[in-house]
Amino acid sequence: MCGICGIVNKDGTAADEGLLRSMTNVISHRGPDEQTAQTWGPAGFGFARLAIIDLSGGHQPMTNEDGRLWLVFNGEIYNFQALREQLQKTGKHTFKTRSDTEVILHLYEEYGEQCVEHLRGMFAFAIWDTREQSLFMARDRFGKKPLVYADLGNQFLFASELKALLQHPAVSKDIDYSAIDLYLTYQYIPSPKTVFRQIQKLPPAHTLRWQNGKTSIRRYWEPRFTPKTTLRFPDAQIALKEKLSEATKLRMIADVPLGAFLSGGVDSSIVVSLMSRLSAQPIKTFSIGFEEEGYSELPFARQVAEHCHTDHHEFIVNPYSIDVLPKLAWHYGEPYADSSALPSYFLSKMARRYVTVALNGDGGDENFGGYLRYQAMAFARRWQHVPAPLRQALSRATACLPNGHPPLAWGHRIKRLFYLSTLEPDQIYLNAICYFKENQKESLYTPLMKDARKAANAPAYLLDTLKRASGLEGVDPYLLTDLMTYLPECLMVKMDIATMANSLETRSPFLDHELTELAGSFPPAWKLHGLTGGKYILRKTFESDLPSGLFNRRKQGFVIPMSHWFRKDLGPFLHDTLLSKRTANRGLFEQAAVQQLLDENASGQIDHSYRLWALLMLEMWFQVYIDSPGASPP
Repeated sequence: MCGICGIVNKDGTAADEGLLRSMTNVISHRGPDEQTAQTWGPAGFGFARLAIIDLSGGHQPMTNEDGRLWLVFNGEIYNFQALREQLQKTGKHTFKTRSDTEVILHLYEEYGEQCVEHLRGMFAFAIWDTREQSLFMARDRFGKKPLVYADLGNQFLFASELKALLQHPAVSKDIDYSAIDLYLTYQYIPSPKTVFRQIQKLPPAHTLRWQNGKTSIRRYWEPRFTPKTTLRFPDAQIALKEKLSEATKLRMIADVPLGAFLSGGVDSSIVVSLMSRLSAQPIKTFSIGFEEEGYSELPFARQVAEHCHTDHHEFIVNPYSIDVLPKLAWHYGEPYADSSALPSYFLSKMARRYVTVALNGDGGDENFGGYLRYQAMAFARRWQHVPAPLRQALSRATACLPNGHPPLAWGHRIKRLFYLSTLEPDQIYLNAICYFKENQKESLYTPLMKDARKAANAPAYLLDTLKRASGLEGVDPYLLTDLMTYLPECLMVKMDIATMANSLETRSPFLDHELTELAGSFPPAWKLHGLTGGKYILRKTFESDLPSGLFNRRKQGFVIPMSHWFRKDLGPFLHDTLLSKRTANRGLFEQAAVQQLLDENASGQIDHSYRLWALLMLEMWFQVYIDSPGASPP
């Protein structure tokens, strides 16, 4: 796990090694063990290493036998040992190290751009061909590892993080306000956009080739949900257990201490159970919680830790933990509003004291239908068969229910459920996923942001992806959409930045692409099964391996007590920040509309806590990157 960057001069002049070192140093948190920079005429790479495998070897940039190809690589290839053996059998490749990095070089020699199709793991890498004077870049299927780039006309730049590209004096901080509209809609800025007009993201599951000043980008993979399996349910359970066990075992290969994040939910608990069976020593597990009752899952995590006999560690996050928000804004590099980034950062910080690698349960919900919105959509589809007069009468009856505040807020949930049932399925999904709806932006936005909203056309981002899922049945269209949008663009960004800010590597067995393809072949009813909730086949497969009550409780999710904090301890801070003269002078939002959001949230009339968090993190980003140089963490 590392940080990478590079420069290619299109006019053939020598790459600036000093600039490469500056780009590398600003992302040294991704690789504190070693920072290097090297040039080859018009091209040069920088590398910050977090040593995981082959600690004494595996140095980068790395070259092949004849020095023609040079590589920088961030990530882990879990099938590298099998690939190495296959390559050696050809008799054409000589290996000098035990690293997975060198396997990528020889795969590229053997298969060219199609090398990515053989890789099982997480990766972002770049290869410079000194003979062809060409650059090839690739990003893993789920976007676990980031890769951004800027084409300056006379130069092509790339890096693991935005802040590295900002070290170049010609890279502008000119803001793309349509990206901010997307951010306020989805809590993240989807690729290929970034908050800066001049910088783009290479999308997940894509490759990029630059040669002779021309750039070509192609997608090489996407999740498949057809054809469906011919296996019977019991045989599918066996196949699922074998594949997830294999994915977990592969991700336990490391030459450094290893542990696991344990939330107390189904997915991370299954991973910890499998790890415990595969390890001769107690697994180190790490959990995080809150003082507020109803939010913390620590009791459930402890129950699993005791059951699996792990070496367990816990950390409590309180309202004053938000002192770290400016630092978080610096690490993320652009506006990012998933509030679980805060506990994820502290969880990673705690885990790094004990281990260098941690496994997690990311991907279980998207593969097996775990989110509550999937159940709400299934209910809404059934509800639409009820006669319209009865539906209208019940909707009117529930309108008077009190909203309440999270984590319960049953009145709000019931009213929202009945409202969603009046919409078409795709609109239900869009409504459930968005922070600020289109009608809410109308009163919030100034003319500047209204123009940006038109340019962004935010709903099209999800609706276009849903069109690709046409023909799929049940929950499958929404699983496919989440696997191609929310998971890579939001959750993977959160985990990569929160962990790498603390020089910690995380691995996700549920995001093995072979497991995803197996899960995609399962019928929708094996995932969302009647009224029993999501992840049916996953629960039935592993129910005998973990405490009996784990699979029957309501899904909670990794959320912070924002509503509680904003109405109490953090209320004054939130008010003073969002209504400050500095914030108002940015010219993005009507202050009366911001005041209304604050008032409605404080009174309990409407829970706007997630929207207010998005506005707060946007302002934090402006202060760190626009008001200040952004060259070092606050």
